[in-house]
Amino acid sequence: MFEKQWVKMPNIITNRKKQMDATVLNPNPNPNEKVTIVRTERGLTIAGTRITLYDVIDHLKAHYPPKFIRDVFNLTDEQLGAAISYIEAHQTDVEAEYQEVLKSAEETRQYWEERNRERFARIAATPPRSEYEAARVKLQQRKVQREATKQ
Repeated sequence: MFEKQWVKMPNIITNRKKQMDATVLNPNPNPNEKVTIVRTERGLTIAGTRITLYDVIDHLKAHYPPKFIRDVFNLTDEQLGAAISYIEAHQTDVEAEYQEVLKSAEETRQYWEERNRERFARIAATPPRSEYEAARVKLQQRKVQREATKQ
């Protein structure tokens, strides 16, 4: 009934990153200090979490305060401090890698958008189901009421 389709996804991880997988990175080379940043298959990651430095950079570039970032990702002050220190100490390398991640994410988004374009068009062209007509009318009435109270 259904035929398997093999799909080639855009290359998300570059060869350089593959070679560096599972490398431990520490912004402070003191051997007694706990490792804070590690390289995983996801990229530069805060040790003991699934939070990448790219997630932190997104929030920093959006001008969120550190306390908010810490709370959003459920990090300790030490973890967030280590991430920010690492980003500042290796700014050019981290920024270059961040740009690669953004480019890869955009390529993936475009791929899936193109792949699903026909499906989205079919869904949009499908007439609304009659059994939901009462709910649509009720929602439209509430929308009108809400607009009236705003004015």
